Amino acid sequence: MNMKLDPVDNKLINFIQSNFPLVPEPYREIGATLGIREDEVIDRIKHLTENGVLRRLGGIFDSRKLGYAGTLCAMKVPGDRISETAAVINSFPGITHNYIREHSFNMWFTVLAPSQDKLDEIINQIKNRTGINDIMVLPAEKIFKIRVNFDLD
Repeated sequence: MNMKLDPVDNKLINFIQSNFPLVPEPYREIGATLGIREDEVIDRIKHLTENGVLRRLGGIFDSRKLGYAGTLCAMKVPGDRISETAAVINSFPGITHNYIREHSFNMWFTVLAPSQDKLDEIINQIKNRTGINDIMVLPAEKIFKIRVNFDLD
């Protein structure tokens, strides 16, 4: 959708990208900073989300520092089993992405788990529940985090 942003929307988006307050009433604090009421902040965020301007509002954590293990996986899935296999994979709470690529290993997904043992268990459960053993496990060798802020002023 094409949505016309007003100057307050622009300031709100700029602010929440990198200055989201970690306090008990963050929307009140954002409103005070922007000179609007708390309920208006909430309404604007809801409107921006409903219109596809904001896709996600949430924290990003370094899962490794929290003791989690994660990996990218690539799986060979027969074309007629894409939906069924995706449903099995997506049923695990640690799946953060799952998408199709044009390649013999055509389903790529990321898994995050509280430990390496749990990660291995999830991958084995996916193999068992789908009957597909052609899975490449591709752990990161080097981590890159790209921070992108869109300046709307």
